[in-house]
Amino acid sequence: MKRSPRSTVLLIIVNASTWLAIHVFFAWGLTRLPLRLFDPAGFVCRPRRWERNGEWYERVLRVKRWKNLLPDGALLFAGGFPKGKISGRDPVYLRRFIGETCRGESVHWLVIAASPLFFLWNPLSGGLINILYACMANMPCIASLRYNRLHLLKILTRYAERPEGKNSYGN
Repeated sequence: MKRSPRSTVLLIIVNASTWLAIHVFFAWGLTRLPLRLFDPAGFVCRPRRWERNGEWYERVLRVKRWKNLLPDGALLFAGGFPKGKISGRDPVYLRRFIGETCRGESVHWLVIAASPLFFLWNPLSGGLINILYACMANMPCIASLRYNRLHLLKILTRYAERPEGKNSYGN
């Protein structure tokens, strides 16, 4: 059965509005949860062997070239933590940043997990297009967050290995 142009436009508006609501719902909701719930060693966020401490993201995905082009949704909510660049080397700050990358990654995985809802009001092809959208819109963000977390973990490890009282020049 062929859809009228009017119903197609309406379906696109419903889909776009629903995506906006899903993104905002999960981002806002997870921003309200305590950071201790987002464990960098937990199932979702722990480093995987195939990531090779971030090398996979650098060599295969070339994440350094495009990660700065991604939006940072943390700026939309009070209490959000900007993840665009590292603003310090203090271990407390680095641990918070690492936890915030886990929070961000969790948001993006939940958004992808919500994509089957679109089969409720879309034809099969529309549902599949929405799943494709969810993956294409969120996987680059997940890759960037995972890459950043692995990079931050390396910095934190180097900091922890330094002798007490030594600065980066050995003084």
